[in-house]
Amino acid sequence: MRKLKSLIQSPASLFSFEAAGRHLSFARAAEELNVSQAAISYAIKQLETALNVQLFYRGHRSVELTNAGKRFHNDVTMGLGHIHRSAEELSRSDSEGSITLSCSTAFANYWIVPRLGTLRAKNPEIDLRLQTTDKDIDPAIEGIPLGIRRGTGDWPGHDAIQIASEEVYPVASPRYLAENGRPKNPGELAERRLIYLEEPYRDRPNWHNWFQAKGLVWKDYGEGLRLNDYALVIQAALAGGGIALGWWHLVDHLVEHGLLVKLDDEPVHFGGDFWVLWPNHKPLSPQAERVRDWLISSQNSLDNGLY
Repeated sequence: MRKLKSLIQSPASLFSFEAAGRHLSFARAAEELNVSQAAISYAIKQLETALNVQLFYRGHRSVELTNAGKRFHNDVTMGLGHIHRSAEELSRSDSEGSITLSCSTAFANYWIVPRLGTLRAKNPEIDLRLQTTDKDIDPAIEGIPLGIRRGTGDWPGHDAIQIASEEVYPVASPRYLAENGRPKNPGELAERRLIYLEEPYRDRPNWHNWFQAKGLVWKDYGEGLRLNDYALVIQAALAGGGIALGWWHLVDHLVEHGLLVKLDDEPVHFGGDFWVLWPNHKPLSPQAERVRDWLISSQNSLDNGLY
């Protein structure tokens, strides 16, 4: 970032460049940003000097981006767009009934969405915003009121209440079983096409852990379907792509509705349950409290008709 600061001495020059490149006019950019045309021209000249490249062809009454200018304009527009969306999301967070919940994609798809009807029915004024990430973030640091995490309930700086125990069993779709037959025992699963979850950041039990818990010797030969998001694992299982490990709080309703079939009647508990947590350095807003209480009370209930 230090080198970037030497190249882009004033962030305001990026706003000037983005507006001028979008309008292809220094005058219209000046009007939009409420500055003088000379200020726009000076800001862009500073950029060109720092980058040692010409960004615009300047005509008598018009300007045109050079090839280098077009490339830089695309990057600047994309970067400022990301910052804009993030700033808007943060400014709306936990205000005017908007509550942000941080969770995995799978939890959002297969736990939250099937239950959203009850939240809306009981609290129509609350706008729940789901922030899904590929790794667990710290709600206190990110300024997010609520998060869902796997663990033992002990997170420094946070209070937590368990909403689901971790029970894991293998699942497959009726289509897969019709084509391949149902395994007669856990040992037979080793010979089947397995779907693997390979989380890049979160620590999750895998097939090796499951076979070990069943007292079976098993070796991973690198075969099968391997995915880095559990939502994709469930989708692959639903499509008949193989046998997956099913966390009951995410797949039990799919089993209940016949979309997946449980292949073992003795679930394995690996020691990490699922909790709703929130920073304890300040009280939750009334809206965030209602969302938290809804999460706790909804663990064993589903809206009808979604599956």
